[in-house]
Amino acid sequence: MRAKERRLIVAFYTTHDAMAFEDFCAARGVPGRLIPLPREISAGCGLAWSAPPGDGASVRELLDEAGITPQHVKELDI
Repeated sequence: MRAKERRLIVAFYTTHDAMAFEDFCAARGVPGRLIPLPREISAGCGLAWSAPPGDGASVRELLDEAGITPQHVKELDI
């Protein structure tokens, strides 16, 4: 079994928002990636952005800049 790791998780209302945020972050070299939505979160989309923990403020700024409203932004052990 793989050891759990603390991550910042951003859940989205739509798959379109998740993919748009992935493209937005990739263009800016922001670390993170799309993952299947963790079981601990219930959201409209089955995808989530996973980023290093402690980046909540900068990720929220990126979401604002991209014009994307997240459904959840949480730190989880996944």
